[in-house]
Amino acid sequence: MITSMMRKSEVGELRPSQVLLTFGIGSLVDLPNLSVLVMGLEDWPISHSTEIGEERLLHSVQNVLGAQVARLLTPPRAPDSIGGQSNWFDEAHQIGVPVAPFPRWMVCSRCRLLAPLSSNLFEPKVQPYRPDKTRYVHNCTTQGTAPTVVPARFLVACHKGHLDDFPWPEFVHKGKTECNGPLYMYELGASGEASDVVVECKKCNVTRRMAEAFGRDNRSHMPPCRGRRPQLRDFDPDGCDEAHVAPILQGASNSWFPVVVSALSVPQATDPLAQMIDDNWAVLEKATAPEIVAAFRAIGQLKDFSKYTDAEIWKGIQKKLEGADDVEDTASDLKKPEWQVFSNPTTAQTSDHFRLRLVEPPDGYAEFFDKIVLADKLREVRALIGFTRIESPRDFDSAFDLPPDRRAPLSRRVPTWVPASETRGEGIFFQFSEKAIQEWLKRSKVQNEEFFKAHRLWREPKGLDPSANYHGLRYVLLHSFAHAVIRQLAIECGYTTASIAERIYSRNPADGEPMAGVLIYTAAPDSEGTLGGLCALGEPKKLGRHLDQALETVRLCASDPLCSEHKGTSDGTLHAAACHACSFLPETSCERGNKYLDRAVLVKTVEETKFAFFEN
Repeated sequence: MITSMMRKSEVGELRPSQVLLTFGIGSLVDLPNLSVLVMGLEDWPISHSTEIGEERLLHSVQNVLGAQVARLLTPPRAPDSIGGQSNWFDEAHQIGVPVAPFPRWMVCSRCRLLAPLSSNLFEPKVQPYRPDKTRYVHNCTTQGTAPTVVPARFLVACHKGHLDDFPWPEFVHKGKTECNGPLYMYELGASGEASDVVVECKKCNVTRRMAEAFGRDNRSHMPPCRGRRPQLRDFDPDGCDEAHVAPILQGASNSWFPVVVSALSVPQATDPLAQMIDDNWAVLEKATAPEIVAAFRAIGQLKDFSKYTDAEIWKGIQKKLEGADDVEDTASDLKKPEWQVFSNPTTAQTSDHFRLRLVEPPDGYAEFFDKIVLADKLREVRALIGFTRIESPRDFDSAFDLPPDRRAPLSRRVPTWVPASETRGEGIFFQFSEKAIQEWLKRSKVQNEEFFKAHRLWREPKGLDPSANYHGLRYVLLHSFAHAVIRQLAIECGYTTASIAERIYSRNPADGEPMAGVLIYTAAPDSEGTLGGLCALGEPKKLGRHLDQALETVRLCASDPLCSEHKGTSDGTLHAAACHACSFLPETSCERGNKYLDRAVLVKTVEETKFAFFEN
């Protein structure tokens, strides 16, 4: 990460995947002595980024952000060859994700002065060889070392993604004021609670506790949102109609949620050459004539095409361009092509990053699963298209259903590229028997109605269409199964629960071709992918043992009978018999934020039920 403190300087390190999922544009990164904000796309040095080729995902991003988005780029990074002995003032050490100090209000750790950086009361201290020691100091004493100042840990935000410094002068004086007296922040206890934090104006001798800024009743005392977008260095040109900003704590989990679109690189071509062209499309799409294909070969860009002539490659490029509309037609439904490939593994093309292997369902499970497919090689590409604050985008069905005014932009102008990352790994795909699903749904109509009621009750207070985007009890079954199996496989596969993810393929017959499948997978940024520990457990004998244990484990929860008696309609939640003790997964693993879960749809719990899918 690179920040501007008198000059560009390195202040920390982030992994490429973190720049998308944890510390993306608009998020706050808490450093030892600083808090910094990741800046917008205009500040990124893209000359040090690498383009990622994934045509389906690019078209999907274009559906949301516009056709002008032309590239998926990795975060900028310095060459690995700069070495540890190079000059830290070289240009190579100025490459990174740009950040800026935020919040701008700081507190002196000694005298407790509360003031903005623009007051010039605080001096930056940059240590190029120790980025972790970069800090601001306050020369409030002539003796000893100047004390470090720390960020004021209170901010304000709104549902439209705007972020601003806490209005300290207005808060202390309970409204707009012309007083410019010095402010001080004191903590009266060791708990760190807002009720123990007091802000005082020395000129007016007025004080106010921070607890008065929090709570539903106190929010009406907060000022309206100014529409500030500090990551873009501007204010929203459309303004903001939020009557009152919401106070949040620095580092709060609801201060930033990424809006990410992801796709698996599945082969869609019918022959090896066409598949190779798909895999290298980021380069080959620039070929506008046969001579350019020859030029690419001359500079070593076509090493994988040694079996094919330039004319054959050019013909393949032309054929792909003629079928470009087919890719655009599936851009809004990224999972449909993946389902088609996984459900027909024997006809799928094999590539360097995709290889499937069909295995038999374990003994006793043939009536429930049509196919079990081991994905020895997988490639997933993710793109960051925006972010939200206060409300998680997982409250919505997908990124396509998120209202545009809730998705904060990544740049001041319409973007021509978006940050992306690619990971490689492995997985196990379960294709459920459609016949078994239909028979089970016939005897589960009451439970489906209960979940639909919970779905409506959850969406109504949020101003969403109560009946929209309900996928039925089919989705609850698939989702609950995925959670049970992930928790079980994590015990033995060598990967943590947070490293294993789910991808649910669910569609009712009324909405088109029915889908009922679950992909459980893990992936890593390494070019070689993962080590095969997950696929090894997919062999029939091992998988049968783990499925037995997974289903047996969810029969009883440590929180029973409270957990098994829970209904989603009782408290506005979107899960029934599910909790942290038996079913919930880390945020990185679950695609729906631990909603639409019920272990009672899998097996009988302490509550007597007659609709368990795996009743035998």
